[in-house]
Amino acid sequence: MPRAIVTVTNDLGTDNRVHRTCTVLQELGYAVLLVGRALPGSLPLDRPYGTHRMRLLFRKGAWFYAEYNLRLFLLLIFRRSSLIVANDLDTLLAAWMAARLKGSQLVYDSHEYFTEVPELVERPRVRRIWLAIERWIFPKLKHVVTVNDSIAKAYHTRYGILPTVVRNIPMARDLGSLPSRADLGLPTDRFILIMQGSGINVQRGAEEAVAAMAELPDSLLLLVGGGDAWQVLERMVLEDGLSERVRLLPRMPYERMMQYTRNADLGLSLDKDTNLNYRFSLPNKLFDYFRASIPVLVSDLPEVAGIVRKFEAGVVIAQVDPDLIVREVRALQADLGHLEALRKNAIFAAHSLDGAHEVATLRAVFRSIG
Repeated sequence: MPRAIVTVTNDLGTDNRVHRTCTVLQELGYAVLLVGRALPGSLPLDRPYGTHRMRLLFRKGAWFYAEYNLRLFLLLIFRRSSLIVANDLDTLLAAWMAARLKGSQLVYDSHEYFTEVPELVERPRVRRIWLAIERWIFPKLKHVVTVNDSIAKAYHTRYGILPTVVRNIPMARDLGSLPSRADLGLPTDRFILIMQGSGINVQRGAEEAVAAMAELPDSLLLLVGGGDAWQVLERMVLEDGLSERVRLLPRMPYERMMQYTRNADLGLSLDKDTNLNYRFSLPNKLFDYFRASIPVLVSDLPEVAGIVRKFEAGVVIAQVDPDLIVREVRALQADLGHLEALRKNAIFAAHSLDGAHEVATLRAVFRSIG
């Protein structure tokens, strides 16, 4: 049986894209090992393939990336594998070097436009290091996958290689029975907004969503997941006296998270157009909202807004601003007929955006590897 090692820097618990990759490889007859890292709050794993979480001395910054790539390189060298799948640029260096030394095939899956994320754009010296790694390795890659057409075209412009697009559309799966709001400890008489994701970071609109709640006394905002902005959001809720209007819920298993999403009235995706990565983003949560049969309120970015407008499944705001969020939420509350129409369109979008097509595309990539 051929062996595949899939690498990622997160803790494996909530990365559904990587889980999909592993299950596709299993279906193709690979023995799969998924490698990530252990964190203090990591959720237990129950996967039908092998997993390995590395315990590292460093959790962030240059020392983390150096330690992770060194540990990953050693693991890849000493574990048998005919295929390595590197997820994002922060795993590519170790994967590329190990694949070259072992003669393994390498697939690079770029989940975002890595060198254009705000954390790097605002730190030009650090960005230059990551760009140097990307410029050295990317032109040599034979098999590249990414999340949407905009990022694929940007890579093609930069390196002359057009990646295969595999969007983050989830496969249809049984989400189980739907508990009531009361079962989840949610109010039955409030308009519930939700923003979910493990990457609720700076410039992704969470701060503006929290600020808007000061003017929405009959609404409740659920923030589910985590990210770099989490402590800022907690402080905002405390300092602005919004604990009755905003709840921050930690990362949880997908099915559990979707119980909250399915009980919400409106999903939020509010990335700002402050960098190319966010401009071209197409986050998982958009498709999760549709699967939960709820409409969305989104920022006017090409990939996200394009889908929302195509299906008329939500509201697009020109800029991420608390006053605009308040205005649109109040308008939806005042026009329940329009809200219901958007909800029906969201259901249609969920049926039309077929995750099986994305799986077939990914399967074709792996089958093409000789």
